[in-house]
Amino acid sequence: MSRNSPETGVRVFHNIREYGLDITRSAFTGGESVVDYLDAYDVDLFLTTDTKDAQRVIDSDSCAVALVKEPPANMESIPDGQVRIAFDGDAVLFSDESEIVFKAEGLKGFHSAEDREQDNPLNDGPYATLLRKLSRLQDRLPHKVDFSPVRVAIITARNSPAEMRVIKTLRHWGVYVDEIFFLGGLDKSKIIKAFKAHIFFDDQDVHLEPAARYTPAGKVPYRSGSPLKDSEQN
Repeated sequence: MSRNSPETGVRVFHNIREYGLDITRSAFTGGESVVDYLDAYDVDLFLTTDTKDAQRVIDSDSCAVALVKEPPANMESIPDGQVRIAFDGDAVLFSDESEIVFKAEGLKGFHSAEDREQDNPLNDGPYATLLRKLSRLQDRLPHKVDFSPVRVAIITARNSPAEMRVIKTLRHWGVYVDEIFFLGGLDKSKIIKAFKAHIFFDDQDVHLEPAARYTPAGKVPYRSGSPLKDSEQN
C-alpha cells in the first residue's frame, strides 16, 4: 500500500519481480492517506513515516503501527529464511498502565505495584494482537524450535521483581516467545544487535535511537488520550 502516485507503479512492480518478493496485492492512492483502507485490506501492521497517519491508526485501534526511522547503512548478517522481530513490553505489547505508574511513582513505586499485581495479567497494548498471530503462526510452521522461520524476542527494561507479571501475562495469553530479556537499565541496543533483529519496536526514542544504528526501528506512538502522550509533548 503506497501513497505514491500510480506513475510509480511500473518501478515498484519491477522491483518486486527483481527481488523475487511474494507480493500479490497493491494499492496506489495518488498521495491520499491510506489509513481508511487498512480494514479493507486486513492489515495487521502499518509502517509509515507520516506522524499524522500513525496517530490516526493508533487512536483508531485498527492495527499495530509504527513510525519508521531511517534504516542503518550496514546490518549484521541474519540467517537466510528467517524473520526476526523484537518488541519492547510496556506501551507496545502491553498497555501503558505500568509505564504511567513508573512516570508517576518512580522505579520503587513501579516495582512495588508490579510485584503486588503479578497475578493480574497486563492489558493488551497496540501490538498484543500481532504477537498472538505471530505465536499462532509459529505453532503451525513445520520446523524445529532451533530454526523456526519466525523468531520473536521481547527486550524490556523491566527487571526483578517486575518480571513475573510479564511472564504470567504471556502464559495467560497462551503466547510463546523465543527469547526474552529483562535488562533493568542495561543498553537495549547491544541485545538488539546480538539478536540480529530485522526490526525493533519501542515507544521511547531513548531506546530507539541507539538501536537504529544496528537494525531498522519503529516508534510506537501513544494514543491521544494517554497521559504519556501529554508527558512526551511537554
